[in-house]
Amino acid sequence: MDQNQSLPTAITDLNEDSLAHCATFLNLHDIFNLATTCKYLRQAAYSESIWQRLFRERWQQLLPPLDSSVASGGARDAYLARLSALQQFKFEDPLVVDMLTEPEPYNLMLLDRDDVFVSRGSSIRMMKIPKIFGRSHSLTTLNDHNARITCMRLFPLTETSLFRSEGKKSGNFLVTSSSDHSIRLWWKGSCQKCFRGHSGPVSTLSDKLLGDGSSKVLASGGEDGTVRLWSLGSSGKRGKSALKATLHGHEKPIKLMSVAGHKTSLLVSIARDSKVRVWDVTASSTIRSSCCVGLTSLPGAPINIKCHESLLYAATSSSVVAVDLRTMQKVLTAAAYQPFLYSFEMIPSKSLICTGGRGSARLWDVRRNQDALKPEPIAELDGHRGAVNFLHMDPYKIVTGCPDNVDVNVWEADSGAHANSLSCWFTESADSSTTLSSMAVNGCRVVTACYAEDLGLLRCRDYTNASRPIVRHDEVVSKFWDSQCYDDNNNDTSDV
Repeated sequence: MDQNQSLPTAITDLNEDSLAHCATFLNLHDIFNLATTCKYLRQAAYSESIWQRLFRERWQQLLPPLDSSVASGGARDAYLARLSALQQFKFEDPLVVDMLTEPEPYNLMLLDRDDVFVSRGSSIRMMKIPKIFGRSHSLTTLNDHNARITCMRLFPLTETSLFRSEGKKSGNFLVTSSSDHSIRLWWKGSCQKCFRGHSGPVSTLSDKLLGDGSSKVLASGGEDGTVRLWSLGSSGKRGKSALKATLHGHEKPIKLMSVAGHKTSLLVSIARDSKVRVWDVTASSTIRSSCCVGLTSLPGAPINIKCHESLLYAATSSSVVAVDLRTMQKVLTAAAYQPFLYSFEMIPSKSLICTGGRGSARLWDVRRNQDALKPEPIAELDGHRGAVNFLHMDPYKIVTGCPDNVDVNVWEADSGAHANSLSCWFTESADSSTTLSSMAVNGCRVVTACYAEDLGLLRCRDYTNASRPIVRHDEVVSKFWDSQCYDDNNNDTSDV
């Protein structure tokens, strides 16, 4: 090579200050990606100026901490500490919105940013959460179903071309199944499509859409023992041409379905007899009535299933087992709970699972139990009365609740440490007739529904703008909390 010929310039040739200046034009997700590339770029991504800017953008009324007032992590540590505290509901002053309802249970509940969807019998109520305290909430009732709603799912509009004619795609659309043999797709408070094909009640829907690109497929399972595939791109409101395939094989009603993590064309279904089938729904195989590529049977009644990569985690009766979808062989027992399990959730990215039993929930680390003859939990989440039927789990927190208790408990996801207790009724105490009927959590928000003999209450808590952290006498208050008043103006934390 000619010695006079200059070498190409690489990004690492820039000094740290220049890289930090360039990174100020990136969003939070891009900054995290930058930090994972190499040690030099990670040092630039952790620059104080970047996290000072992110701190100001998210919490505009709060000045970011100075280098001298915080630990070596500076504004970055302060940013992440405050974000974790908000996500874990460690504050005393959330925005609380109460709505009085009939003294009847809400069966299913979903929380989607500013919208709450609850089902009762054959109807759906959609409530818009006010952004400013004191403003009245809006309530819409959807009554198109003729029988009990059995399942509700939210899917991103960006994953389908279904509503392309309605303008810019954003947010999610709602899908519901019902005992009236139908599936309905909702958007902006009205039914957009109705799918019919099952010969009995539709019992469940897939937790994700199948396939890649814009031609994704929705799967449904029915009391008739069939799995049916629906094209979301079909024309016509009644969806007559939407049925893509009917898959036979199960002898009992379908209880649960989940899309495989390592291949989006694989659908896992489990029936009430705990027989598991794996279906390949690629374009070449959906023209056949049978495309089962794997089957197995599990002991006990199915409680819940989750797919992660090539593994199926199935909770049945008193244990959670992992099954390799490539071989259909059991690879480990991830959790065991006597005498009976009532709920199961997991955080695949952290190898953590949580199970709800009677009187307590338990936190398990899958990695610790890989070679153990008897799995052991890493934390006991106790203090409940009755069965822990309500369970939410995300990278920050676990939220647990019982029908017999009007309080829900919040725990740190990593350690199981108790973070907060939230009353779901008008007062902290309630008589024996008061029942918690449903719960939903999304980011910094939690919604609960309770009812008694003569009254019901739908309560929403929003910690996005919380400013007063919980002060406990048995622990040291964070240095980021005792000297400042916080304010949060950003609702979206999905990129953290």
